Amino acid sequence: MDSILHVLTGPTAVGKTEWALRWAERHGAEIVSCDPLLCYRGMDIGTAKPTPAERARAPHHLIDVLDVSDTMDVTRYVAAARAACEAIRARGRPVLVTGGSGFYLKSFFAPVADDVDVPPAVRATVAAALERGGLDALVEELRALNPRGLGSLDVRNPRRVVRALERCRASGRTLADLQEAFARQPPPWAGWRKQLVRLDRPRPELDARIEARVRTMLAAGLVAETERLLAGGLRRNPSAARAIGYRETIAMLEGRLPGAELAAAIGRDTRALVKKQLTWFRTQLPPHPVRAAAGGGAEDLFPEAPLSPAA
Repeated sequence: MDSILHVLTGPTAVGKTEWALRWAERHGAEIVSCDPLLCYRGMDIGTAKPTPAERARAPHHLIDVLDVSDTMDVTRYVAAARAACEAIRARGRPVLVTGGSGFYLKSFFAPVADDVDVPPAVRATVAAALERGGLDALVEELRALNPRGLGSLDVRNPRRVVRALERCRASGRTLADLQEAFARQPPPWAGWRKQLVRLDRPRPELDARIEARVRTMLAAGLVAETERLLAGGLRRNPSAARAIGYRETIAMLEGRLPGAELAAAIGRDTRALVKKQLTWFRTQLPPHPVRAAAGGGAEDLFPEAPLSPAA
């Protein structure tokens, strides 16, 4: 059997879950999630996680594998996804990767992270330096460590400055050296061919689906789920706490957002996310066919010939 990664993406609320399930059932495939939020146990309603009944229709991987107080990053995800896909291949079954997280999707087609291992002690030291001296002090140290300049680094973005300084301290190398080494990395997923398809719908139809999704989430208990997650350590995972649906609910629970405005806020932020997703798909992923989610059959989802050759 050819080693093919079938990758199905599309914006939030386009209907990826049902299309993926139909294709997996027809072809005996196993599904590998490409949504880091689905990794967290308990983040069910706000992520529109496939239900137990849906997961019973086809084997799923990388869902409910971490506590919400833990963190998933792209390096950790790539290792877990590779292990899952290799195991599926060993069973002789097709692999279907599905999700709308652009940066994680890109990891199947191009390098997205270097091999610099930042020890916890370095992270703690840089965090303390930021608290003690502020952003300007970190930028000053970065300039001293990088006589060739900082390139395109946004020195007003604390997160990016912190990450850059961590990597320079941990590796003893300049940002330019690290970037050059990154550019020389081989393509990922050697030995696998990739087929990529993006689902799409007319924007008015997608907006209507977003509004319906928000109503369903709130009726299903999104507020109570968020309260449980906060009690379980959600605040220790800033990326998860900032996820759409949860961040607005947290704002309401803290009195920063009127309850009557919760649904509108989630809908507005979801529409903004969709706009960013569509831009990312267009500019960061390989060319790929777009299938209207409202028509056609799951058997026609992927072209017969792979779109991306084996790496």
